[in-house]
Amino acid sequence: MDSLALIPGNFYHIYNRGNNGQDIFFENENYIFFLNRYDRYISPFCETIAWVLLKNHFHILIYVKDYEDFNMNNLEYSTVKSPKRIDLHLQFGHFFNSYAKAINKRYKRTGSLFEKKFERKIVNSDTYLRNLIHYIHYNPVKHRFTENIWDYPWSSYESVLSSKPTKLKREFVLNLFKNKKAFEEEHQKEKNYIDIEDLIIEY
Repeated sequence: MDSLALIPGNFYHIYNRGNNGQDIFFENENYIFFLNRYDRYISPFCETIAWVLLKNHFHILIYVKDYEDFNMNNLEYSTVKSPKRIDLHLQFGHFFNSYAKAINKRYKRTGSLFEKKFERKIVNSDTYLRNLIHYIHYNPVKHRFTENIWDYPWSSYESVLSSKPTKLKREFVLNLFKNKKAFEEEHQKEKNYIDIEDLIIEY
């Protein structure tokens, strides 16, 4: 099986960083633009479980929908004609290229924005999912962008706890942690991620 393939019915940790560790987000509107492009290119065939955007890297936990649940009507792609077959790995590439081109144009920069082709790791147990969600939400504290998870604006943490409409799989996440209180309590703890070392990358 192609190691690059993103297979329907599976969870994946998607991540990347700026070329040579440089920033990929320069101001608040960049974070918003990234999320909007993500929605256009990726949401038609992936459910979003958790995410965080930091100045020079990002982490996204997704679930790839079954083929019959793909929303082809809203799908964004880089060619004029609708593709006969959706290559999910290539579609992520279209998304990142679209964001990079817009950033390069906006800030009159040249060269690669991202360091390399994006990384993906399959996640195959509920325990791994819970620990990875914590790892994603804890990243801003780990990298000292904020003292508390709940103070950082560019992650899915508050969306999980909010009652506002969201495309995030909120109920799925809360059920993983049993309930909202347990989710909050778990996120107040610093964790040792040794059991998910193969699912994460240190930036």
